[in-house]
Amino acid sequence: MPSFLKDLSLRRRSKASIKTAETRETSNSSGDTSSNDNASDEPPTNNKSSSTLNSYLDKQSPPTTLGSQKSRSSGHLPGLRNGSKTPPVNGRPRMPSAQSQSQRYSLAGMPSQNSSDSVPRQSPATSALAPRVLSVSDGSWVHQKVLLIYGEAADKARPIDGSLNVVHHQDAFPQTQWPVSDSVFKALVYLNPGPNRLRLDFTSPKLSSPNGQMQVHSSWININFLPLISSPPLQLCILVAKDSPETYDATPERIQKEGNGLNTAIRKFRMAAYLWQAFTAEQMNRNGFGRRCYRYEEEWQPGTLTYRDLEVGQMRNEAKIHVIRLSQTVKEIQDLDLAQQYEPAKKKGDLFGIAKDAVRAYFAPRPGQPQYVSCMFLDTHWDKKAGTVRGHAALGGGDDTIKLAIFGSHCLQSYPSHIEEVVPALTDCTRTDTNYVANDCNEGGSNWESANIGIGAHLHETGHLFGCPHQESGVMLRDYVRLNRTFLSREPYSTRTKQQGLRQLTPKDECAWHRLDTLRFRFHPCFQLPTDTAMSPDPSVQVWSVEDGSVLVTAATGIAWIELFPEGDDLCHHWIEYLDPNSGPAGAPRQITLTEQSLRQNLPQDKRKKKLKVKIFSCGGSDHEVEDFAQLTSKVSKTKLPDGRPGFRSSKLGFSQMEGSQPTEVILGSHHRPPRLLKNIRVYHGNSLDGLEFIYEGDYSELFGKRGGKQGGDDFPLDTRKGELVMGFYLRAGFWIDGIQILTSTGRRSEVYGNATGGSGHTLIPPRGYSIAGVYGTSGPWLDGFGLIITR
Repeated sequence: MPSFLKDLSLRRRSKASIKTAETRETSNSSGDTSSNDNASDEPPTNNKSSSTLNSYLDKQSPPTTLGSQKSRSSGHLPGLRNGSKTPPVNGRPRMPSAQSQSQRYSLAGMPSQNSSDSVPRQSPATSALAPRVLSVSDGSWVHQKVLLIYGEAADKARPIDGSLNVVHHQDAFPQTQWPVSDSVFKALVYLNPGPNRLRLDFTSPKLSSPNGQMQVHSSWININFLPLISSPPLQLCILVAKDSPETYDATPERIQKEGNGLNTAIRKFRMAAYLWQAFTAEQMNRNGFGRRCYRYEEEWQPGTLTYRDLEVGQMRNEAKIHVIRLSQTVKEIQDLDLAQQYEPAKKKGDLFGIAKDAVRAYFAPRPGQPQYVSCMFLDTHWDKKAGTVRGHAALGGGDDTIKLAIFGSHCLQSYPSHIEEVVPALTDCTRTDTNYVANDCNEGGSNWESANIGIGAHLHETGHLFGCPHQESGVMLRDYVRLNRTFLSREPYSTRTKQQGLRQLTPKDECAWHRLDTLRFRFHPCFQLPTDTAMSPDPSVQVWSVEDGSVLVTAATGIAWIELFPEGDDLCHHWIEYLDPNSGPAGAPRQITLTEQSLRQNLPQDKRKKKLKVKIFSCGGSDHEVEDFAQLTSKVSKTKLPDGRPGFRSSKLGFSQMEGSQPTEVILGSHHRPPRLLKNIRVYHGNSLDGLEFIYEGDYSELFGKRGGKQGGDDFPLDTRKGELVMGFYLRAGFWIDGIQILTSTGRRSEVYGNATGGSGHTLIPPRGYSIAGVYGTSGPWLDGFGLIITR
């Protein structure tokens, strides 16, 4: 045999042997920190964390950690058959192969695209008593820095209490300890970008061991963290009065232990924001949307997510807290809010307006680039004499450039500052001392309940910022009084209910986002992922009345869901979803047919005869409201064309509420007898659309609206030799019609006449099988209503 073949054979054998060895090995292991240092910000003592954390850690016995390979493999573990020894575990975790990585990162396999993430894979473990993560499968991809996990340890049939120690990937984050109650645990896990191999150690004094030492039962899980940078962030801001002492309300004991200054406020607000994110990502996953979530703007700064970072000065990439100095004084801010809540106040004002102006000046948003901002007023103050919280308002909303949520700092003292303080803060039953701090809405009678109200109610307003209305249940209906249950395995005594908390917390007992909230999040710009397929730039929804009492609904991005509001219902209790859970927007229909009977069948019997309002949502994040669905199928929506054919009016854009607004309508010449050939469309416009003049062969013309704006208007001639026809219009519309673009059968588009950036975009093209017969609407000083008349 030639020598080069021998070499090749040897290499093949070597490769095979290496692969075999690897197989055996695998099978055996299985904010803006201000430079202003306030004297009250840091405690005068040497304590590194709050009193809540100290009292909690004093009760916990540290587990025996697996610091070396020797300690992991020595001795016998309970639960292993035949007294076998602990399986050897690699000191360094092996990275997944390129092939497996590519499969996990593929479009179909991303957890954001399906709900298979909720099905756990088998993780390597040292014994049958080792922790088992149930909420996320091994090798999953997530998109937030702090991940909530939950699972079981030991035998659920024989529940015991103990402790779970989370050892982070390459010790990049200090170990954290979490309670195990009746064999159930919940933990917050800090992740670094890329692959994270985590070790979970379970210990319990109730488990016997041969040598009398506390035995450690370990398992491993791999989580891949892919940070998001392609979607707009949620900005976090603290608003400070121009003469602020930069402190917030706190009891003397809290001030003594942890301070109450700006730097402490930043740490607490940042930790609360990561709790929002972990909660929301888990809720999205439970609703079948993967761990899709919004992101924060981060900066390289001294870490605060663990108190140990403060001791050593560790730098980390963490959420930036913008500190915005207001032009108002503390008194002006507190008197403004007091005027809204307390009759004797002499001045009146609007905290939301103050915050909005400050945020707009700080971020300077550009057209088409809205800023999403959640703010906290630092100078909120509990006025015991007046019995109200001053300098506080809980509001969320905004306009096209600023989406804003505001809240006060009156519950801030009860927030956790670090991950290690989350469980202590949410189980602290210390009664609220109303001599110093507020008992908000009489639902914050203890420290942990106050944390629920503050963190949860601020999340509620942030939900409004993202476009969520009030709902029949969930965060958007004060369900946040149970927010603590998301992060605990056992609940403490509640002063609100005057009852001992639940001993076992199941998902149905926890706080939740309503299903309709998660649907809104799925298509919100802040929740988009790099793997999401590109959609049409036109997110609008159009509604068309047609024959036989039917209504056609079209949307270029797909129709996601419909909400039904029978008369008397302010909240949505009934809805219809059109999403395919496996294909997402790609599987959503672009056109559907509705009838009044089919919609009313989704209502209870006692509401089927009431007036029905319908809201239709597209996958592009837009919606269309029909105030009275019966009107769409009535005679009002139908007309008889001059050539005898029936015509149908589409839904109308614009509010038709300008002074002197009058109806206007034009039927195109092609539907007259004899038919007329359309040669030119003359558009009258200025900063909005004034009118359209349809000019036919023989110099005959018809005017829709008025001849205003630019002198003589602008002409858009049609190429009649090629048979060019008007196929539709693209409109910019809000309260009135801002601008219009003409679309033709040859694919030509005119410029956008009028205000090309006003209002929102809407494409009016008749559904399949129909064509434009005319236009109708209303005209005041300029056009404030526009719709199409279509026919077969």
